[in-house]
Amino acid sequence: MESQRSFLLIGLALVSFLLWQQWQQDYGPQPVQPEVSEQATVSTTDNGVPSAQQQSLDVPSDMQADVPNISPNMNESAVNQNGNRYVHVLTDTLDLQIDLVGGDVVKANLVKFPLTLESSENYSLLRPNDGLYIAQSGLVGQDGPDGNRAGRPRYTATSKDFVMDGDSLSVPLTWQNADGLKITKTFNFTKGNHDVVLTYAIENGTANATQFLQYAQLKQTTDVPDRKNMFMPTYRGAAFGSEEDRYQKYTFDDIEDKSLKISTEAGWVGMLEHYFVAAWIPPQEQENTLYTKLIQNQYAIIGFTGKPVTVASGETASISSELYLGPKDQDNLAKLANGLDLTVDYGILWWISQPLFALLQFIHSIVGNWGLAIILITVIVKGAMFPLTKKQYESMARMRNLAPKMQQLKDRFGDDRQKMSQAMMELYRKEKVNPMGGCLPIILQMPIFLALYWVLLESVELRHADFFLWITDLSVKDPYFVLPVLTGASMWLLQKLQPTTVTDPMQQKIMQFMPVAMSIFFLWFPAGLVLYWLVSNIITLVQAKLIYAAMEKKGLKSK
Repeated sequence: MESQRSFLLIGLALVSFLLWQQWQQDYGPQPVQPEVSEQATVSTTDNGVPSAQQQSLDVPSDMQADVPNISPNMNESAVNQNGNRYVHVLTDTLDLQIDLVGGDVVKANLVKFPLTLESSENYSLLRPNDGLYIAQSGLVGQDGPDGNRAGRPRYTATSKDFVMDGDSLSVPLTWQNADGLKITKTFNFTKGNHDVVLTYAIENGTANATQFLQYAQLKQTTDVPDRKNMFMPTYRGAAFGSEEDRYQKYTFDDIEDKSLKISTEAGWVGMLEHYFVAAWIPPQEQENTLYTKLIQNQYAIIGFTGKPVTVASGETASISSELYLGPKDQDNLAKLANGLDLTVDYGILWWISQPLFALLQFIHSIVGNWGLAIILITVIVKGAMFPLTKKQYESMARMRNLAPKMQQLKDRFGDDRQKMSQAMMELYRKEKVNPMGGCLPIILQMPIFLALYWVLLESVELRHADFFLWITDLSVKDPYFVLPVLTGASMWLLQKLQPTTVTDPMQQKIMQFMPVAMSIFFLWFPAGLVLYWLVSNIITLVQAKLIYAAMEKKGLKSK
């Protein structure tokens, strides 16, 4: 293997991996759709709220209800026109709109995350327009107000606007029926947090015991355009965590093919976007049921139901859960539920990516600039892999020095492959050369490279992160394509540093074209990723010079 090729292998492997992954998603084998019984079929009038009579979700649709008037074509102005129905909540992290019918969060803007760099508009996570995406919750069961035939309960609030002016904020919504049952649904906010603690205070003033079942779910239109591309294969869809699987994606196609229904200790459910997540976290000390549904062939739902709670006459009870609306902040998500931090999806190499991200965070805490942190972590990683790189170069140099002797063996044995193979193995043993010595170091480095690639792709900390001069956002492409051009130039220098011994003209042209091809690929890569690759190439150039100088002293030809 020629050493100048080795610097391109990682890039080619990455691009091939992304191409294969995208092809699998778009054209690969899909699960066979199971036969659906009449009982499990969702009718067009099914609106998605769990059964009012039992915990099982396979019930007639006429026993279910939804948020009235939250329809696919309801835009933001239509929502705001009915001002008496909605409560506005503003904290230092969240800008919410809560529907008094049902007490659902129908709009959530992230105050600290602008839609685009320097935009005055905040990123909208939950929205009643541009594709319905809301967080529903309530009480069903034998006496739950959310599951009766009359529709969702209409809560009352003490104000239409709640603004946080301290370290916490509580937004209580109250509902009471004629029989004396009173429910206070309270959203509790804490300064600096994106998680909302939802509590139900139940006062049973009726003459009989009452029974309730908490449910919470995320409902989203399935036909919102996905903005991912081949070079940024980010996931948009549902996911859940259970005792058995800490993190499991459940795509909209999966929801369409087969509804999920599992019981688990603790657990969580969520809807994921590139840098953000909305998730319901049920009580972690009890068994919960996680489920998905497809409504009207247009809306995907993922949610949970808790265990039944019985409240005796004259007694009170409290039920709670948490709603997270915000960035994929690994440290905070890990505290909320087991596996929720894995929504920062590093893939199968997460066990390498997470320590690398921790190192990147540590470096950033010192230098205060994510671009400089990328440069420094690249120096550290390349430095740590220097022994492997040195072994790779030396092994390939020894193989090149054996080229004349290899040619003599070919001339001697001709087409006798068996004798040729025996003679080659004897030559390798005598010269103490491992023919795989040049490949093994690359194979060992590949997982580390891919792990760092996913760190730079998935980490929300790099969103709108400034570097210097024209690079004002490391999460998007270089606006002037300076970094991709410099990266291509560094690859060309790596080729020139050790000219190829390939004699075939076509192969020579392909090798010469590779830096250009990789530069074209890099045009669409986030600037942070291209910066990492550029710095890696520069370090490799320096390391190669040092290794070649050391080999010359040992009498090994470097070219």
